[in-house]
Amino acid sequence: MAYDFPASLTVEQRGHIAVLTLDRVAKRNALDGPTVTALGRFFEEPPDWARAAVIAAHGEHFSAGLDLSELVERDAYGGVLHSRGWHRMFSAIEYGTLPVVSALKGAVVGAGLELAATTHIRVAERSTFYALPEGQRGIFVGGGAAVRVSRLIGVSRMTDLMLTGRVLDAAEGERLGLAHYLVDDGEGLAKAVALAERIAANSPVSNYAALHALPRIAEADPETGLMMESLMAGVAQASTEAKERLTAFLEGRAAKVRPVGGDGR
Repeated sequence: MAYDFPASLTVEQRGHIAVLTLDRVAKRNALDGPTVTALGRFFEEPPDWARAAVIAAHGEHFSAGLDLSELVERDAYGGVLHSRGWHRMFSAIEYGTLPVVSALKGAVVGAGLELAATTHIRVAERSTFYALPEGQRGIFVGGGAAVRVSRLIGVSRMTDLMLTGRVLDAAEGERLGLAHYLVDDGEGLAKAVALAERIAANSPVSNYAALHALPRIAEADPETGLMMESLMAGVAQASTEAKERLTAFLEGRAAKVRPVGGDGR
């Protein structure tokens, strides 16, 4: 990879999976500019070998939020530019070419929750807790939470978090939609990598459609959404890989869908 990553972020290749790990343990993995920029740069131009990615963290916490020292003596215009820069970097994660799984634990707070919300699948360990304490700090969310977190849990619940300082535990977060999977402590990364490996085995066209077409269809009016679905379906099924996979299924060479506890799929 051409980009030099800061010490706060490590990148590891595991087959077709890129594992990006936050490493600011002394600050509970609080996010700073260089770390966010490095994340964005990676997802803007991922390496050719990567077909899916995992975002994880060293230490006990995924991320306790924004490094507040970055806000000191920034004027209003500087604040707008800072926020818009984070929007661009985080959009590179959400709307890149790689499906992204996050392995959450401990604090997933403020900007840490904003980062988690950019990922497509979220695995939470039981130690995970969520909060948006910006109201208690005299500030407002600036890394995309107003759009992404409210989309996940609704504006009303997000308002509750911001006004009251409420902290959600791992079970509450899963119930409300902040996590897709809840696992025991210490098992988050392994589960995230296993999910990423399954995702990487999909057709890249299907994965791209899920990342780019599906959210836009959901936000469109029904008739526009249905038309977009038809167009994406036509593109996907016309690919050479789709034809090969469908033929394998019809000839009995592909695995069938079974309930968990059958073949474990």
